[in-house]
Amino acid sequence: MAPERSPGFGVEPEGLEDIEVSREDVTIGEATPEELTASDTDPVADEPVDALLDQLRSGSKIERRRAALALADARDPGDRVAETLAGVAQTDEDDDVRQFAVEALGKIGGEIAERGALAVTNDGDPWVRAEAVVTIDRLDRAAHEDRLTAALDDDHHAVRRNALISLFKLRGEDAGDDLLAALDDDSERVREWAAHMLAGVDADRCREALQRTAATDDSDVVRATAANALQEDPARFRRNFRGALAEGDTLLPGEDLLNRQPDL
Repeated sequence: MAPERSPGFGVEPEGLEDIEVSREDVTIGEATPEELTASDTDPVADEPVDALLDQLRSGSKIERRRAALALADARDPGDRVAETLAGVAQTDEDDDVRQFAVEALGKIGGEIAERGALAVTNDGDPWVRAEAVVTIDRLDRAAHEDRLTAALDDDHHAVRRNALISLFKLRGEDAGDDLLAALDDDSERVREWAAHMLAGVDADRCREALQRTAATDDSDVVRATAANALQEDPARFRRNFRGALAEGDTLLPGEDLLNRQPDL
């Protein structure tokens, strides 16, 4: 929102070796141009459901990814679509296909979608698990509070962060203990979100914790977030909080606001 306050603003590096990326959860990977457009469903927007289901079952990994997202927007998808997506979310060999499938289940909704999302909360890929938390949140976070609480102990920061957001949306100020514990998380990203949401807890112990975090955390981002949280009105923050799990604008069709794994 304020580029002039960004680290390195106005500095002209002499070469790539002078550019530093300090966020601990940012990694640089490789992707083909085709893979970078896999979440764009425009090319298959007019495909009938049967054709999309065929692509989801037997297409290339790019076709399967795109078909999964496109099926989420199908009119009256019915149990057949939900069952296929739930099966793909659990069995496809491609991590991204499974992630896209569980994301689609969240948009379709229903009992089959809910069972499918619960089945992949223990997936071997952390981004699939993180997406499963988002889907559970979307479908019925109150019914699966225990599963969300268990996700706070996941070994990947994205899963812990998503669970923390969902539990704050569910519990409000009663999530204070979980948020305070997350201020000691190994992940800068989790600590950032914990500090942000502590703005909605009206308690002296939380304000004191935010003050300590604003003064001592190793991360500039976390310190700034904690300082900003101290300026918020807790009741208004809770009323307005939607988290990154709410619908909103994204850069690409089908791109998720919180969980899409960066593939730069």
